[in-house]
Amino acid sequence: MGKLVLFMHVSLDGYASDSNGGLDWIPYNEELEAYAEEVVAEVGSPVYGRTTYRMMEGYWPSVLNEPNASKHDLEHAQWLQDVKKIVISGTMDKTEWNNTMLIKDNIAEQMKSLKEQSGKNLVIFGSPGAAKALLELGLIDEFWLTICPVVLGGGKTVFEGCEKIKLKLLSSRTFKSGVIATRYELEQLSEN
Repeated sequence: MGKLVLFMHVSLDGYASDSNGGLDWIPYNEELEAYAEEVVAEVGSPVYGRTTYRMMEGYWPSVLNEPNASKHDLEHAQWLQDVKKIVISGTMDKTEWNNTMLIKDNIAEQMKSLKEQSGKNLVIFGSPGAAKALLELGLIDEFWLTICPVVLGGGKTVFEGCEKIKLKLLSSRTFKSGVIATRYELEQLSEN
């Protein structure tokens, strides 16, 4: 059985994007790219919300026809083309991208079923809106957060307004850029 994992870059103050929706504050370099490849190796299916899905769908398929694309980008584009993708959206009626499953209703039941069927993890990439919905449904098992050395002071967050969540640190790693890659699991509290 796979787990539902949230993989997200966050600022030191917990924002997943700045107040304009921008991500240019993430110090994306070779080190962070290599870590992202490690994460992708553990993914059975990527999970997106509508906005992130539309961004991915609008970019990655075209990379396959780009003669100057890097080896990494070509491999990632091919992986995305082939892998089963899951998009959670109450407003979309259909998807165009190859091998994509749309979940509009009964999110909890469908995600639980997908977790039971999957041998690898279902990983939410960014997608703060979808992540918040899945968090509120109690479906996220692990949080893989890359904490970036920047304070945004505002923006979009997954955690605003949520109930207290106790997590157990599984691992952490610090990169030369100052980014800290953390992995937490939901702490199972006893009934006593």
